[in-house]
Amino acid sequence: MPEHPPPTNPKPTHRGVSPLILTAFVALIALICGLVLNGLLQLEALGEQLDVVVEHHNRKIDLITQTQVAAHIRTDSLFRMVLADDPFERDVLFLNFNHAGFLVGQGRDALRSLGFTAIEQRSFDAQTELVRHIQAVQERVIDLLYANRQAEAREVLAREAIPIQETFNLQLADMRNAYQRANQAAQQQAQQTYRRALFLTLAFGLAAIMLALLIAWYAIRKLGLKSQQIRDQMAELEQSRAALREEATHDPLTGLANRRLFYDRLQQAIRHAARYGGKVGILYVDMDRFKDINDRHGHHVGDAVLMEVAQRLLDCVRESDSVARLGGDEFVVLLEGVQGNQDCIAAALKIEQSLAHTTRFGDLRLEIDASIGQALYPDDGSDEDALIRAADAAMYRVKSGCESDRQSALPF
Repeated sequence: MPEHPPPTNPKPTHRGVSPLILTAFVALIALICGLVLNGLLQLEALGEQLDVVVEHHNRKIDLITQTQVAAHIRTDSLFRMVLADDPFERDVLFLNFNHAGFLVGQGRDALRSLGFTAIEQRSFDAQTELVRHIQAVQERVIDLLYANRQAEAREVLAREAIPIQETFNLQLADMRNAYQRANQAAQQQAQQTYRRALFLTLAFGLAAIMLALLIAWYAIRKLGLKSQQIRDQMAELEQSRAALREEATHDPLTGLANRRLFYDRLQQAIRHAARYGGKVGILYVDMDRFKDINDRHGHHVGDAVLMEVAQRLLDCVRESDSVARLGGDEFVVLLEGVQGNQDCIAAALKIEQSLAHTTRFGDLRLEIDASIGQALYPDDGSDEDALIRAADAAMYRVKSGCESDRQSALPF
């Protein structure tokens, strides 16, 4: 019989990777790579858009606000120079006037350095011509003052300087509004980018979940952290914008409304009174001997006195009324819904009685004195400037003792 070869143990067969599994694995890797790449690109684009909002536009808004505040200070200093009779006081105001002009130029130079679009450049060039015109008019007013032609200086100030300055302020407000709109557009674009990134990421994630739940969960978790960072940045941006609005409309020392905000409120009150046939009262409060307090006890005591006066004024008025600090030791109170002069007198008496109490500031006991002038719409003026001038003139009559017997008998 023929011999048969001895049986041998069969070798194990190594099966290759299933084409289906290999395809799924490659698809998983592709989905994950696509997810990571898309997330990085979209988040980078979103970060750049947020940088535009936070760094560029807000910087321009801040510079415009600073320029507008400096322009207000410059016009206010010029206005006070026209009213001042003391040469020393006029020289001090002239220094403030020049410093404010330097700040206006500095703000515009910084704004120019940030760069403009073609439309913004044309607007800025037109504004430059307006600034030159403003400087020429203001220098003419100063020349008239130092030539002792105060009446002509007042006329040029009222007829040319103040209106053209208001035009400049409106242009700055338009620029600020334009950048705020650009901010909003950038935010909307960032939100769209975020939504697009979220949609694509979720689509890739759902596809990847079918193959690897762990990888998909990890990716979604990372995206959640990025989303929280974006929301935190947006919240910080909103807080920064709110702080800028607060600084632009309120006095930093007392927290009261500043001159610009008060004029807006007064203008609205006058429009309401004109429409419904009401009256609006103005009380112009000017502190007496405040310079002596600053000189004798220091500016920190003077600041404490100003804050105390601001609080007492707020305590004396209704919630519907407004109190503002115009600058220095000058305050103004807006009384809405008054019936006539008697209501204004009653409010002035209440303020006088409140200020009459001796106040302790640390170891010091100081008497706070003030002169109060009043004006009533429409009896004393038909617009906000006329009312302020009338109340200011009445205050000076009280301060000089030339008002009524009642007011001349008061300690204020």
